[in-house]
Amino acid sequence: MEADSPWKDVLQDLFEEFLSFFFPLIHKDVDFSKGHEFLNKELQRIIKRSKTGQRIGDTLVKVFLRDGSEKWLLIHIEIQGYEQEKFPERMYVYNYRIFDRFERNVVSLALLTDENPNFRPKEYHYSRWGFELLCRFPVVKLIDYRDRWSELEANSNPFALIVRAYLKTLEIQGNESATYTWKKRFLLELYEQGITRETLWTIYKFIDWIMSLPDELESELFEEIKIIEEAKAMPHITSAERIGMKKGVEKGIELGIEKGIEKGIEKGIEKGIEKGIERSLGTVQQALETILEIKFGVLGQHLNERIFQIRSLETLQALIQKLKQAQSLPEAEALFDQIESQVH
Repeated sequence: MEADSPWKDVLQDLFEEFLSFFFPLIHKDVDFSKGHEFLNKELQRIIKRSKTGQRIGDTLVKVFLRDGSEKWLLIHIEIQGYEQEKFPERMYVYNYRIFDRFERNVVSLALLTDENPNFRPKEYHYSRWGFELLCRFPVVKLIDYRDRWSELEANSNPFALIVRAYLKTLEIQGNESATYTWKKRFLLELYEQGITRETLWTIYKFIDWIMSLPDELESELFEEIKIIEEAKAMPHITSAERIGMKKGVEKGIELGIEKGIEKGIEKGIEKGIEKGIERSLGTVQQALETILEIKFGVLGQHLNERIFQIRSLETLQALIQKLKQAQSLPEAEALFDQIESQVH
């Protein structure tokens, strides 16, 4: 598995279901019989020119409309996992940069996965001397579904289960016993939904990522589920598939952190010497963001802003080495607290 947000993976694999669940009016207008195309490589080129900050959850999709009013348009989706003051500005900047690149209308959407009920950005607005600019975008806040649990349980869309698993993860994070119980419940429910094997595998990976357990508990859970599957004659994830997935994650972490990130940092520092320390700082800070994403997924994204408050290359590089050894999110948070106390 690539070191990307699990939300981005599940969005791309189940894009039609994503729109149907979160943005049904948009889903109604899209002609999925003509297919759709992800343009994330193009989006990354656009993002690199922006100073508002790249995030893992950025996705760009070309779709076709049912009414034929336009041959195709672009849907830009942002998945935001923590409060950020400049988020509305980023939505606007990415929207007009995408429009400038493709000369096509762009609809930007936001999915907020953070826990702050007061963080609800919905527009970017600027006016002066009679000039006025307004960029308003549809927003879905995941924690709003907490009061709709029974409705989610009755919904057959795969994202109903995905949202429940995510909300429960936020509620019980740090409690291994509860995580074990709920992860087993969600995985067994997943097997009983009668969905295709491809969809099952996509959701399985998402749940496995966000509801991670220590290796011994993961193995115990897998064996318990396997016995239940065999008793009920349910199609199951084989040991080889799960081991392959686990090794893929481990290899991604090992290669990404030990080789790719370190080489990137070295090259970034070399370029920084040539073109300025500020750019080198940015390279190291992005490497730290990647480490947090690899090790802790969306739950670690709230630490990203703290990374950019550290202005010492030496401190950042020391933090990288320590974060690679961190075994839990609280341990990572404690590292940031320690560094900030030393600075102040």
